[in-house]
Amino acid sequence: MAGPSVGIELQHAVPASALHQLRLFLVNVSDWFEERRPGSFDLGVVAERLGVVDRDRDGSRPFAVVVSGPGYGDEETFDAEHEGVDLRPFIGFTPTHHVGVIAMCNGQVDHVVTAALTAEVMDIVGGVAGVETRREQVAVVGGLPGAIAQTADPWPITFGSSELLRQWAVHPGFRLLK
Repeated sequence: MAGPSVGIELQHAVPASALHQLRLFLVNVSDWFEERRPGSFDLGVVAERLGVVDRDRDGSRPFAVVVSGPGYGDEETFDAEHEGVDLRPFIGFTPTHHVGVIAMCNGQVDHVVTAALTAEVMDIVGGVAGVETRREQVAVVGGLPGAIAQTADPWPITFGSSELLRQWAVHPGFRLLK
């Protein structure tokens, strides 16, 4: 069962140097790593390498980190997810590319690892994260450091920086939505 995911909206393509740095980072936090195409990574994240205590099990947790948009692949997915959506009022630009950070398990530790991994990826590639929240969490998440803007419908999404993800992950009641 797939777990939580967070999307990072980008104003431009990921430069080759940042993609190389991302690749090195992902190799370092993983105990297995596969690059299916440039910018599309399957990996086994070791939670402790991100500073997250994993009491659920030994070993890594399966994740995918995928850059999409012109020149990377998954253009159809990128276009479909952004069709008819104007994010400029919320994030200040129209995205040209996207990075998805996707957990393949759904335990509480997977939610924390997803937030931590996404924050680290953002520190490398930049961008603005879109974090889906439950309606009762909107005020809490929107008031955290790093929050930029929020949407209400059809699902609440809080946009923000890597700091938003780090602050939300340690907040009581933290849980990402899929």
